[in-house]
Amino acid sequence: MSDTPIRTLAEAHEDSALPRAHAVLTDDDAGAPFETLPLPPGVADEPFEDKSPAQWAYERLVLYIQNFESQLQPDEEVALGITGGDVGVLQIEGLGYFAPDILTFYGRDEDGARTQLIQHVSQLNVMLVAIPKPAAEDEARRIGFRLARGLTAERKG
Repeated sequence: MSDTPIRTLAEAHEDSALPRAHAVLTDDDAGAPFETLPLPPGVADEPFEDKSPAQWAYERLVLYIQNFESQLQPDEEVALGITGGDVGVLQIEGLGYFAPDILTFYGRDEDGARTQLIQHVSQLNVMLVAIPKPAAEDEARRIGFRLARGLTAERKG
């Protein structure tokens, strides 16, 4: 007898439409890997197959940034390490997308100069970096949580 559970056609179709994610961590005490957590309502409300590649990449980046920031110390902020070039890091001050396939990162470089990175989703390759918050700031700014609120607000209107 087979140990394979019997599923309805609707269940099989639903499973094929759900995004797939998986992660394994070396630290057993780290809790559930971020990729295995359920999507928040603002992201899960619209079927991912109805989203442009830019929107879907944007939404997942927001969640990654928010999760990364939740692990930072009070004197740290998130920055974006640009890979594949000699650009350095960009302190993230904003994130946007232009459907169907462009992402935009707004921020400042290590010297404080305003920067804007415009990237095609097929070239998306970034690294989140913890950097010291600017000394002039009272508290670290948490862009990930502001971006996550925007996911819900965008749906409302």
